[in-house]
Amino acid sequence: MNIKEAKNYIKDTITAYLKKDEFGDYRIPVEKQRPIFLIGAPGIGKTAIMSQIANELDIALVSYSMTHHTRQSALGLPYIKEKQYKDLSVSVSEYTMSEIIASVYDTMEDSGVNEGILFLDEINCVSETLYPSMLQFLQYKVFGKHTVPEGWVIVTAGNPPEYNRAVREFDVVTLDRLKVITVEADYPAWKSYAAKAGIHGAVTGFLESNKDCFYKVETTVYGKNYVTARGWEDLSDMIKLYEEDGKSVSENLISQYITDERTVKEFSAYYDLYNKYRKQYDVEAVFAGNLSEDTIKAAGAASVDERLALTGLLADTLKSETGDILMSHRMLAEIRTKIKDFADAKEDEAMTRLADLADSARSVIARKSRAGSLSSDEKTRYKQIAKFYTDANERVNSGEKIKDIYNTRINALRKEVSVELERIDNLFAGMERIFGGDSNEMLMLVTEMTLSDNTGSFLSEFGSKSYEKYSSVLKVGDRAEKLRKEIMDLKELEELS
Repeated sequence: MNIKEAKNYIKDTITAYLKKDEFGDYRIPVEKQRPIFLIGAPGIGKTAIMSQIANELDIALVSYSMTHHTRQSALGLPYIKEKQYKDLSVSVSEYTMSEIIASVYDTMEDSGVNEGILFLDEINCVSETLYPSMLQFLQYKVFGKHTVPEGWVIVTAGNPPEYNRAVREFDVVTLDRLKVITVEADYPAWKSYAAKAGIHGAVTGFLESNKDCFYKVETTVYGKNYVTARGWEDLSDMIKLYEEDGKSVSENLISQYITDERTVKEFSAYYDLYNKYRKQYDVEAVFAGNLSEDTIKAAGAASVDERLALTGLLADTLKSETGDILMSHRMLAEIRTKIKDFADAKEDEAMTRLADLADSARSVIARKSRAGSLSSDEKTRYKQIAKFYTDANERVNSGEKIKDIYNTRINALRKEVSVELERIDNLFAGMERIFGGDSNEMLMLVTEMTLSDNTGSFLSEFGSKSYEKYSSVLKVGDRAEKLRKEIMDLKELEELS
């Protein structure tokens, strides 16, 4: 299965394991909760989905890479303890608590979250001295003499033998006690994730036309060449930071994340073209409805790659703008539920309540961060919420009312939404003038808007007649695969010419 399917499967399994009966006991006893063993090539997102699952289920996450552990750190250190058995006094060997188990208890203590995922990566690469104990742990959930607390689900991961010479194969007895999931690299599944994660448009645009460059691991006379989903995402993050600082993205930078020489050169060339198109075409003029005839002629006569790059630039702009609006919308929706019962309160009461709410928002960040389940979007949202309460506190101290402060922000948001809907109308009108209403470029734009978490949620929340019109006419789902094939065929013809 692909990584998206694996994520849903693991999430459903954990949900089932954490179900309780009317007496508060887990419906599936802990000893019957088979650990999950996720096996797949490196860099396809096995580790990344764990934090996503913990965030979505609002549970904790403790992660360990087992290749870094010795028998002592995993099992605990031995010590001598005196025990009395009736008339017999003896010295016996005991063990301190495992570092791994202790970390689970520390997380519970610090975060206040008592259910979670214990994720052990590279489980099939443990040292020879630890291997027998690891098999016992997978079967009985015990390290040394200490058991994983109830409410904690064990998920493990590892690479197939062809990717790591240190891999040890589990015997049938162990495998029979695990839920084994084999995951393969899959571009369509990653594309859906990339749209939500805000992967740089140059990366998604390049991979849309070069799917064979998405994932590869090859052994050459010079060593291993590899291109992974993790590498593309990390490169995307670095490109964004370089662009913010006005720095050049060179082949040397790209090769730190993508080691296949041919892919590095091809992406570097595409990125240069991407930036050329960004400067050549006035993207803001399209959204403002001020599209010039020169731009229409130039874009209409452009190559396939150039048209796709321009469409990608427009889609990326839309994703960023709608993402900012949605962040404000969700923030204000959450704030409204907290302040509605004291919207008309007097100054002293209002200031006290606002200060408490600001502290509460900051405590959510601290708790979820300690639990390992805080997403970057959540962190930003709660920081903005805390800032709203703090700023509002100062304004209340100057004589303003809570409801007036809130309503001012709401009215500003409504104006932003209205402006953005007008920009979307201008975008569709411009795309029709440049490429035509039923063009592949229009289909790509509508598809990107549908897949993106930002634009998809924005359109679902506020609607857009232009989007509804073109998504209905184009029948996005039916034509998506046909479009991809046409793009590849056209690209090959251009290369031959």
